[in-house]
Amino acid sequence: MKLRLPRVLAITAAAAVMVTGQAVPATAAGPLKDITNRYVGSAVAAGPLGSQADYRSVLTREFDSVTPENEMKWAVVEPNRNQFNWSGADAIVNYAQQNGKTVRGHTLVWHSQYPNWLNNLGGGELRTVVQQHINTEMGRYRGKIRAWDVVNEIFEDNGSRRQSIFQTRLGDNFVADAFRAARAADPSAKLYINDYNTEGMNAKSNAMYNLVRSLKQQGVPIDGVGIQTHLATRYGYPSGFRQNLERLAALGVDIAITEADVRIQLPADQNKLNQQATMYKQIWDDCHAVSRCVEFTTWGYTDRHSWVPGTFPGEGAACLFDSNLRPKPAYTRINP
Repeated sequence: MKLRLPRVLAITAAAAVMVTGQAVPATAAGPLKDITNRYVGSAVAAGPLGSQADYRSVLTREFDSVTPENEMKWAVVEPNRNQFNWSGADAIVNYAQQNGKTVRGHTLVWHSQYPNWLNNLGGGELRTVVQQHINTEMGRYRGKIRAWDVVNEIFEDNGSRRQSIFQTRLGDNFVADAFRAARAADPSAKLYINDYNTEGMNAKSNAMYNLVRSLKQQGVPIDGVGIQTHLATRYGYPSGFRQNLERLAALGVDIAITEADVRIQLPADQNKLNQQATMYKQIWDDCHAVSRCVEFTTWGYTDRHSWVPGTFPGEGAACLFDSNLRPKPAYTRINP
């Protein structure tokens, strides 16, 4: 966990960012990263990071951790076998190093956004290729990544194993094998398993708890559990969120809120924004109530670049800042 920094009370002229000719000031309380001893992060995309000065400035001001939204996924970095594209990932890692940010690597083994050429491999070759992928990607950024989502989204909502190419061709042990390869590739990085709909107490979070307990008992080098936390006001706050964090922490692992957003049914109005604000504050408070919850990362920080409208028709406005980079009630509820 990062060292606690003093709360920033003053707003300087440099703390304001120009958006369409108007200044977007920091709040009187100071940036999010300065009011907590947790890592505070956002998913970022290399495109706007490089081309939009206002987006980059608010990101730099508010957060001390970044997660590449797509740039480190297997289909992006190795779309064809042994043909690599590190441009986006390099840009984000370089930004982080130049601006004093840590990086959450996302993600090494996932059933989605993997290159099509994997489908042609049998189990033995796939096992070798997965280890090579982990070695290659983690090796490139060795010592530059604070934490990695090693394995992502392996469970169905009923708690059964997702029948992915990795599960069906490699079997249950692919998870442990991936973590062992990751530890060898970068011993300094924290290694996480990450999933969605595991916030509250349910069949899927029970499966996650049981797997992590088993991995720990086997001596598998797993350091943490990522809780994605994609929520929606229409469904309310997950029951047992804090209880779930506490039971995971009792296993001796860290917990990270890795992809938080709270979508609302459009059009937005003040009541919906207030409900969203309450839910964001609940996430923030539950993380801070559990000492091993070490990170609060949102899946993008501004509605300008949110994935939600394209994935959930009729829903959106899911982020802490609006499309003009102005803090919404959710932000000011966390950071009054």
